[in-house]
Amino acid sequence: MQAEFRKLPAVDSLLHNARVRALCTEHGQTAIVQVTRTLLAEQRAAIAQGAKAPAPEDWPDLIARAAARRAQPSLLPVINGTGIIIHTNLGRAPLSAAARRAVDAVAAGYSNLEYDLDAGARGSRHDHARQRLRRVTGAEDALIVNNNAAALFLVLAGLCVGKEVMISRGQLVEIGGGFRIPDVLRQSGAQLVEVGTTNRTHAADFRAAHTAQTAAILRVHSSNFKQIGFVTEPPLRELAAAAHAPLPRLQTADDLGPSDAPAILIDDLGSGTLLDTAAFGLAPEPMVQASLAAGADVVTFSGDKLLGGPQAGIVVGRGDLIAQLRRHPLARALRVDKMTLAALDATLAAYEQGRAVDEIPVWQMIGASLAQLCARVEKWRAVLQDAVAGWQWEIWDTQSAVGGGSLPGETLPSVGLAMRPAVGAPNPDAFAAALRAATPPLVTRIHNNFVLVDARTVLPEQDAALVAVLCQVGQELAGAGGAA
Repeated sequence: MQAEFRKLPAVDSLLHNARVRALCTEHGQTAIVQVTRTLLAEQRAAIAQGAKAPAPEDWPDLIARAAARRAQPSLLPVINGTGIIIHTNLGRAPLSAAARRAVDAVAAGYSNLEYDLDAGARGSRHDHARQRLRRVTGAEDALIVNNNAAALFLVLAGLCVGKEVMISRGQLVEIGGGFRIPDVLRQSGAQLVEVGTTNRTHAADFRAAHTAQTAAILRVHSSNFKQIGFVTEPPLRELAAAAHAPLPRLQTADDLGPSDAPAILIDDLGSGTLLDTAAFGLAPEPMVQASLAAGADVVTFSGDKLLGGPQAGIVVGRGDLIAQLRRHPLARALRVDKMTLAALDATLAAYEQGRAVDEIPVWQMIGASLAQLCARVEKWRAVLQDAVAGWQWEIWDTQSAVGGGSLPGETLPSVGLAMRPAVGAPNPDAFAAALRAATPPLVTRIHNNFVLVDARTVLPEQDAALVAVLCQVGQELAGAGGAA
């Protein structure tokens, strides 16, 4: 073992190697020194476990590979072959071409983020995309923060602190990352009042629990689960009536609060949509415009789900309430940057101009026909059958999901390419792992020992890259004796 340790080179001697000096020029000497020291530490640990030291001539290659891994960004574009359209782990909604152009335009230089060009004086970032949001939703005013969880927290902290917020027991939900509605209410300073039961809540339950200390009724859309069977929840109009009904005139001076002050109705849509999902053969998802029309005072929803834009939390509703939120200290802590505002405004422009289905990738995927998907998959297979002989390349009918906490249980019929070696012991996990390690990474799903790529979530402009990755990885695994 000691002999192997003595074979390890010194850092200085490696830095005198011509290949390593070239790597110093490419990556910087500090980075190469750090990489080399890390490799030496790893080799010492390996030798302690019985391994042999690398040959002297192998060190430049080891350093080069380690430096390349270090230089690679951690956030990479991937091809989504899973069939989940709004895939939270893969970055949710892809941006439209117009949104990407808008981001590039403001990211490349200075912008009027907080500058009023007409007045020649300081402006407000809250003005950007605000008017367009008002027009497409019908709201009196709008505010943009960094995600929907932040939007709901700001609404509760800004409008309900120290007072009661009523919510149906059936809506005390947990979403991804352990984000629980009861915890949010407590952290915001509002007081949780549970009404009804887990499966059945009526408007009368809210009316009975309404006191002078009630600030709001909160409806939380069950965006990532379904209740079926003996289930009841009041329509939004009934909730609005229950919230807005004045309390009976108080009889004593000891009673707190104004005798006839109504509460407000907060509608947390989670995803939220500006288009009717039923028109695409899906179950109805609550529309922002419909919530406002039904009497909601404040509506919160996401920017990067069914809206198809960047990550953002959007608050729309009554002008006086939004103005109050805009003045709250949390509004600054939760504000978004210029690139988010640019992408969101460009996304909203597509809705305003009636081009959302044609331009926004989420809606392009939802609206894609089976004939379109099948034609693409047939082209993939034609190339792959010639490039990687002896493998099974099959076209399957499959199902895509909307995902992202939207339309739980709802799927769209789709078409996919199913793949595996025709001979030998197929190992779909090894094949899928090799695809994830490719450039660009391809994320798939496995079904019945086949690796499956669902065409609905592969962007059309990625078709050539997809085929190239499948050819390369397929040939490598075939040359190695299959994906075994």
